Amino acid sequence: MSALSELYDEIALCQDCELSKHRTRVVPGEGSDEAPLLFIGEAPGLREDQQGRPFVGPAGKFLDELLASIGLRREEVYIANVVKCRPQGNRDPLPLETKACRKWLDRQIEIIKPRVIVTLGRYSLAQFLPGDSIGKVHGTARRKQGTTYFAMYHPAAALHQQSLRQTIEEDMLKIPPLLDETEEIKEAEPKPQQLTMF
Repeated sequence: MSALSELYDEIALCQDCELSKHRTRVVPGEGSDEAPLLFIGEAPGLREDQQGRPFVGPAGKFLDELLASIGLRREEVYIANVVKCRPQGNRDPLPLETKACRKWLDRQIEIIKPRVIVTLGRYSLAQFLPGDSIGKVHGTARRKQGTTYFAMYHPAAALHQQSLRQTIEEDMLKIPPLLDETEEIKEAEPKPQQLTMF
C-alpha cells in the first residue's frame, strides 16, 4: 500500500471537526504521488462529497481544460483541497476547520514533494501566504522554505465572474516556464554528501 493510500485511510476516519458529522464521503485528493504540481482548492462541493473526488463539478471541468492548455492531464498532477469534507450549504470553511485539516495537507505535501504548489483562491492562498490578497498576487510566484508557490484565482471564480476567465487562462500559461525554472533550481542545489566507507 502506498503512503498516500495509507493517508487516505486515516483521513476517512477523521472526526477532528464538525464537518465530519455531515459528510457523505471524505475527499482527500487524487493524482500522481510524484506530481511536480500540486493544486490546492478550498473545499469539496456537493458533487465532490457524493463521489469522494476533488474538482468533479463545473469548476473541475474548467480545471481540466486549463490543464489541457499546458499539455497536462489530471493524472499527471495532484489535486486537493484545504479541507477534506464539504462544508454544509457550500459555506466557507471556518478557521477551526482549516486548522483541524492542515495536518492532512502537510502530510500530502510531505509525501508528494511537489516542485510547485498552485494555490487556487483566497482560502488556499491564506494557508501558505497569509496576508496576501488574491487580487494583487494572482499570476505570481514566491519561493518560501524551498517550495515555490504560485497564486491563481479559483476556477469557480470564472463561473461566477466571466471576466476572470481570461485572467485565469493567462495565469495558467505561466506554469510551464515556472516548472522549468524550479527544475533548474533543484539541479543546482547541492546534493547530499555520500559517505565513503573505509
